[in-house]
Amino acid sequence: MEADTYAALNQPGVGWLTMIVIGLLAGWIAEKVTDSDHGLFANLIFGLVGAFLGKYLAEMAAIPVFGFFRTLIAATVGAIIVLFLWRKIRGR
Repeated sequence: MEADTYAALNQPGVGWLTMIVIGLLAGWIAEKVTDSDHGLFANLIFGLVGAFLGKYLAEMAAIPVFGFFRTLIAATVGAIIVLFLWRKIRGR
């Protein structure tokens, strides 16, 4: 494998576009897990907020979060927590 290819596949962080995709996926997964019903924009918002919360919680637990799949898992867990709290606040 060439060094350029290896370096591109082994990047520890994700870019803005990838973070938007992760936010959409995490919001959609959280929507299905919590049996909620909201739109694409809300999925993005819950997913992105969940990503920040998930990364913060992972840092507190000393779990490294980098790359697509680890960020997706952290964002999904965070989005589920955010949706759970949102539903408790709204009273549903």
